[in-house]
Amino acid sequence: MDAVVSVFLPVSLGIIMLSLGLGLTVADFAGIVRQPRAVIAGLSAQVILLPVIVYSFVIAFGISGELAFGFMLLAASPGGVTSNILTKLVGGTLALSISLTGLISLLSVITVPLLVVFWAGLFLNAGDVTVDVTSLALKMFAITTVPVAIGMIIRAIAKDLALRIEPVLSVIAAVLFVVIVVGAIAASWSVLADNWATLAPMTALMVLCLLALGWVIARLVGLSAPDRAAIGMETGIQNSTVAITLAGILHAGPEALPVIALPAAVYGILMYLGALPGGYLMYRAVKRAP
Repeated sequence: MDAVVSVFLPVSLGIIMLSLGLGLTVADFAGIVRQPRAVIAGLSAQVILLPVIVYSFVIAFGISGELAFGFMLLAASPGGVTSNILTKLVGGTLALSISLTGLISLLSVITVPLLVVFWAGLFLNAGDVTVDVTSLALKMFAITTVPVAIGMIIRAIAKDLALRIEPVLSVIAAVLFVVIVVGAIAASWSVLADNWATLAPMTALMVLCLLALGWVIARLVGLSAPDRAAIGMETGIQNSTVAITLAGILHAGPEALPVIALPAAVYGILMYLGALPGGYLMYRAVKRAP
């Protein structure tokens, strides 16, 4: 069980983040400078407003304790590669989506430890998790920032190699994502069974609201429909693998994948119940836009 937390989860997340880095270039981040409104909208929606919305759902649906903390752990996590794929499918601005994913993933070294400490103090008893801000920041740096940076370096100095291995790594990343989600669900199956009637509708509805949040924020600052779609997807689709990995690292008990990992695992499956109709509406709006 220790090997699952200390080796398999971090290595799996590292591979997933490496695949993200292979799709990033310095030009993607340079594009951020040219779109300050889009960046401000994306950061505001995902880093500030997203946790507020998730917290509202947790309170409204009566979720507490470890499950509540698990949802807030998910809210603190950055977006994932899935948001980039869905942005492309709905006709959103892919470069903006990729840029925001990379930027927020890098910022998570700072934002995640601070948010974890806050939410742990609000929902958990002393001893439920072990939170050392400095240690957690270093671990976040090692399993998110470093792989992304390595991927970008490979892309910069050996573009052909990066283009060849990116599809392979993407497939491996998808398989690892499925394994991690299934493992987290299996580890807390009894808790899931007891709370399914609440978790399922809550998760699907929450994704729809987050997609709408990103779209509305982008519209308020005057962005185009493709940009709204990109920010909507970035806000609605989180990196559940990061949340599950953090749950394993933080938990003080003997279980490799504790109950606090369950919300992210459920989200990893049920996010599509919200993403499909939400994505369809975005697609229609982008197509109708002048």
